[in-house]
Amino acid sequence: MPVEGTWKLTISTPIGTMTAVVEFHRRDGVLTGTAHGAGEQVPLHAVVLDGDRLTWKQAITKPMRLNLAFDVTVDGDTLHGTSKAGRLPSSKVTGARQATPERQV
Repeated sequence: MPVEGTWKLTISTPIGTMTAVVEFHRRDGVLTGTAHGAGEQVPLHAVVLDGDRLTWKQAITKPMRLNLAFDVTVDGDTLHGTSKAGRLPSSKVTGARQATPERQV
């Protein structure tokens, strides 16, 4: 199932609900991406799609400096799973594919 495109994510964290927009692209057969949220844009690393399971890593600096690891299941135009930041508890992630690019400022 292709995941390329723009996805709006909602992440339920211990410090409140956060939103982000991620864009996935395939270049030369390799899945890459970018995340936008909290006023910053960061590249996605180690993006892997295995069947309907999608995983990636990203580093953020806002609201605090964290290395995040996402593990989600893609079901058509929706996804659900978790985001983990180090030793912190996992956060629930839900998302929906967007028809047009949407970016947070």
